[in-house]
Amino acid sequence: MRAVTWQSREHVSVETVPDPRIEEPNDAIVRVTSTAICGSDLHLYGVLGAFLDAGDVIGHEAMGVVEEVGPQAGDLRVGDRVVVPFGIACGRCWMCRRGLQSQCETTQVTAQGNGAALFGYTKLYGQVPGGQAEYLRVPQAQYGPVVVPDDGAPDERYLYLSDVLPTAWQAVEYAHVPDGGSVVVLGLGPVGQMAARIAAHRGAGLVIGVDLVPERLAMAARHGVTVLDSGRKDLADAVRDLTGGRGPDSVIDAVGMEAHGSPVAETMQKAAGILPDVIGKPLVKHAGTDRLAALLTAIELVRRGGVISLSGVYGGAKDPLPMLRLFDKQVTIRQGQANVRHWTDGLLRLAADPADPLGVQDLRTHRWPLERAAEAYAMFQRKEDGCIKVVLDPTA
Repeated sequence: MRAVTWQSREHVSVETVPDPRIEEPNDAIVRVTSTAICGSDLHLYGVLGAFLDAGDVIGHEAMGVVEEVGPQAGDLRVGDRVVVPFGIACGRCWMCRRGLQSQCETTQVTAQGNGAALFGYTKLYGQVPGGQAEYLRVPQAQYGPVVVPDDGAPDERYLYLSDVLPTAWQAVEYAHVPDGGSVVVLGLGPVGQMAARIAAHRGAGLVIGVDLVPERLAMAARHGVTVLDSGRKDLADAVRDLTGGRGPDSVIDAVGMEAHGSPVAETMQKAAGILPDVIGKPLVKHAGTDRLAALLTAIELVRRGGVISLSGVYGGAKDPLPMLRLFDKQVTIRQGQANVRHWTDGLLRLAADPADPLGVQDLRTHRWPLERAAEAYAMFQRKEDGCIKVVLDPTA
């Protein structure tokens, strides 16, 4: 089959690799019809190469049609149209039963001291072949895949159940925005776009979106978000002016480790990415730092007694934080990998609604053949051609 493979820093290529096969009784094989590039994939593209091997199949947002099932794949049937959550969970363990599927005790990558295995996401999370491919082996198929209507709707109505929608929903849930309250969303990439729309859908009175990219600001504004350019020097004053002088009740950081405005950390990240693995791995894992501009902005903006919700991925082991400021402002921080299957049942009803209450069909800006993946990654990283969300089509 053809698949997107990581080769080296900022170098991916589409190669012919062995077809996946059933390896465990609860596996399934899915023929992929759509697979998206996530902002987290850019971390692999530019930062986390020390934990990848040349030829690793990447990608963790995929949907398609079930082609084969193992004897213990539960109710899943050949021919089912499914979305595959990016996290691999069993649904039965202590953590899964408590809605913490991202910490699944069956698939935890204990050798790395990390949570549940992820598709296409480095040795840190199990080195499981990813979904930017023609076919995908799905472990724990008795629980993971979400069967969606075979209703003729385009894949983009359901594809984002794999990651973007549950990640954004959890971000808003963790933000604890009061009914009629205010929330700032930092970063208007795919997750930030959906978090802003979900916050409004769930009753926020004021949603402010902050980003540098004009196309992202314009997309958010189409959905009723009050937008501010993050490059303005009076950003904090502008937010306070909109929120009665005290700042928003909640801030969602949808940017994460590669925020603009952190030049020293950016240099360290890039250096770690090009060092030999034997040096780069321990540097990233034990002494790494993130670009903290977005998180520091969140701490500055949020009102006293407010909540910061982190959905952007952070990976630094030695990040310096302004603890005095956090303590003095009595800020609550909630964070973590999305517990995808905890949210998908409710989100499926919203995604299937013909009225499209979350605007899921106004997110994808590019749909390209899988063979153009390298070009798509470069475009997405550079924010060129109005790129906000790329969907790759393995069938084209």
